[in-house]
Amino acid sequence: MSNVEERSAEAWAPRTSLGKMVLDSRISSIEEVFNQGYKIREVEIVDFLLPNLQQEVLDINLVQKQTDSGEKSRFRAIVLVGNSDGFLGIGAGKAKQTRDAIQKGVIDAKLNIFLVRRGCGSWGCDCEDPHSVPFKISGKCGSVRIEMIPAPKGVGIVASEVVKTIINFAGIKDCWTRSYGSTRTIQSFSFAACNALRNTYRVLTPKDWAR
Repeated sequence: MSNVEERSAEAWAPRTSLGKMVLDSRISSIEEVFNQGYKIREVEIVDFLLPNLQQEVLDINLVQKQTDSGEKSRFRAIVLVGNSDGFLGIGAGKAKQTRDAIQKGVIDAKLNIFLVRRGCGSWGCDCEDPHSVPFKISGKCGSVRIEMIPAPKGVGIVASEVVKTIINFAGIKDCWTRSYGSTRTIQSFSFAACNALRNTYRVLTPKDWAR
């Protein structure tokens, strides 16, 4: 255990059974958490198992809510976390201050982190390096739908800036994308992209195998 992990372990008092197993080194990787079907309910678990996570604020917007006493304004932040090596999470946070909204978004993103399967599903490449998506995937959020298509090496990520950031955080280097709907809505667009990447671990149907 490194010095950083020792300091974080001393300050962390787990409140769930999963947290206690992680602190006792009975679970030593985030993959074990997913394989055993545990639900992450403490953000310290992610900090402990994935200390090299990066974060990016995708959007900050002012939202208003009508109440009996008048309009209440708060900031909404959409935050992305990832390690560029197959782990990705997205979350949203609302608060009166921008800083607090971002912090809530980071916590929400870490609690909803997931694993992205990478591969080389392009017929024009056929290599064994996990540089693209393994097959064609799609995701949806609200009126926005996005498709991600495997691309050969060297193509890069053909997408808008928001989706390109998300795909980069997942550790994918080459990918084609197509999007439909109200893509100017960053919240729906970014959540649709993450939904597509989450579907890399879907159960393949016979039609998928035929393709």
